[in-house]
Amino acid sequence: MTWGTRFDWPDYVHIDYGFPLVWGTQTLSTIVGPVNLWNVDVNALMLDLAFWLGIMVTVASIMLYFFNRKVSDGKKE
Repeated sequence: MTWGTRFDWPDYVHIDYGFPLVWGTQTLSTIVGPVNLWNVDVNALMLDLAFWLGIMVTVASIMLYFFNRKVSDGKKE
Protein backbone atom coordinates (compact mmCIF):
# COMPACT_ATOMS: atom_id res chain seq x y z
CA MET A 1 0.00 0.00 0.00
CA THR A 2 2.77 2.44 0.81
CA TRP A 3 5.18 1.42 -1.92
CA GLY A 4 5.93 4.45 -4.05
CA THR A 5 7.35 4.70 -7.54
CA ARG A 6 9.14 7.96 -8.27
CA PHE A 7 9.02 9.44 -11.76
CA ASP A 8 11.60 12.13 -12.50
CA TRP A 9 10.29 13.71 -15.63
CA PRO A 10 11.87 17.07 -16.55
CA ASP A 11 8.71 19.11 -15.91
CA TYR A 12 6.73 16.80 -13.61
CA VAL A 13 8.38 14.97 -10.70
CA HIS A 14 5.88 12.80 -8.84
CA ILE A 15 5.50 9.65 -6.74
CA ASP A 16 2.69 7.19 -7.46
CA TYR A 17 1.40 4.99 -4.62
CA GLY A 18 -0.56 1.77 -4.90
CA PHE A 19 -0.35 -1.58 -6.64
CA PRO A 20 -2.07 -2.82 -8.82
CA LEU A 21 -4.07 0.42 -8.97
CA VAL A 22 -2.49 3.83 -8.43
CA TRP A 23 -4.58 5.40 -5.67
CA GLY A 24 -2.33 8.29 -4.68
CA THR A 25 -0.01 10.71 -6.43
CA GLN A 26 2.32 13.12 -4.67
CA THR A 27 3.49 15.86 -7.00
CA LEU A 28 6.89 17.25 -6.01
CA SER A 29 7.83 19.55 -8.88
CA THR A 30 6.16 21.00 -11.95
CA ILE A 31 7.27 23.27 -14.77
CA VAL A 32 6.25 26.24 -12.58
CA GLY A 33 8.42 25.15 -9.63
CA PRO A 34 8.45 22.97 -6.52
CA VAL A 35 5.11 21.97 -5.04
CA ASN A 36 3.78 19.39 -2.59
CA LEU A 37 0.36 18.32 -3.87
CA TRP A 38 -1.47 15.10 -3.09
CA ASN A 39 -4.16 13.55 -5.29
CA VAL A 40 -6.00 10.57 -3.77
CA ASP A 41 -8.50 8.42 -5.65
CA VAL A 42 -10.69 6.85 -2.94
CA ASN A 43 -12.35 4.39 -5.34
CA ALA A 44 -8.98 3.04 -6.48
CA LEU A 45 -7.87 2.82 -2.83
CA MET A 46 -10.93 0.77 -1.90
CA LEU A 47 -10.45 -1.55 -4.87
CA ASP A 48 -6.78 -1.92 -3.98
CA LEU A 49 -7.67 -2.80 -0.37
CA ALA A 50 -10.30 -5.30 -1.53
CA PHE A 51 -7.80 -6.89 -3.94
CA TRP A 52 -5.14 -7.38 -1.26
CA LEU A 53 -7.69 -8.54 1.33
CA GLY A 54 -8.98 -11.12 -1.15
CA ILE A 55 -5.46 -12.42 -1.77
CA MET A 56 -4.74 -12.65 1.96
CA VAL A 57 -8.00 -14.51 2.69
CA THR A 58 -7.37 -16.93 -0.19
CA VAL A 59 -3.80 -17.68 0.91
CA ALA A 60 -4.84 -18.09 4.55
CA SER A 61 -7.66 -20.45 3.53
CA ILE A 62 -5.31 -22.58 1.44
CA MET A 63 -2.76 -22.73 4.24
CA LEU A 64 -5.39 -23.71 6.81
CA TYR A 65 -6.74 -26.39 4.48
CA PHE A 66 -3.33 -28.02 4.00
CA PHE A 67 -2.24 -27.68 7.64
CA ASN A 68 -5.51 -29.17 8.92
CA ARG A 69 -5.30 -32.01 6.41
CA LYS A 70 -1.79 -32.99 7.60
CA VAL A 71 -2.88 -32.87 11.26
CA SER A 72 -5.96 -34.97 10.52
CA ASP A 73 -3.92 -37.52 8.56
CA GLY A 74 -1.51 -37.91 11.47
CA LYS A 75 -4.33 -38.60 13.96
CA LYS A 76 -5.95 -41.30 11.82
CA GLU A 77 -2.87 -43.54 11.82
